[in-house]
Amino acid sequence: MSQSLNNNSKNPDIKANELLDRLKLGEALKVLDVREPIEYHTYNIGGTNISVGTLMDRLDELEWNEDDEIILVCKAGVRSRTAQSILQQNGYINTRNLTGGLTALQRLKS
Repeated sequence: MSQSLNNNSKNPDIKANELLDRLKLGEALKVLDVREPIEYHTYNIGGTNISVGTLMDRLDELEWNEDDEIILVCKAGVRSRTAQSILQQNGYINTRNLTGGLTALQRLKS
């Protein structure tokens, strides 16, 4: 399976089909949903919800190691890209952004 590299990282983005397959297999994924709480409560795939606007102030809430694979999600993949940069600047070295965001994942599920 080919994976595209994003511009901000050495980490490959994760495509919606790969994430969906891993969710179906029941993998215990570390997902960080960086949308606003109202968006998260409307639709989510689980994971931790910390909006991108508050992420810098709430990094201490993350219970993950800096080398854990962390999958970042938002609606379209833009806010999660910003969150990915924040995490990388704070030492998290294995972050992956969901290409196309949850919208791409929902398209596959329908």
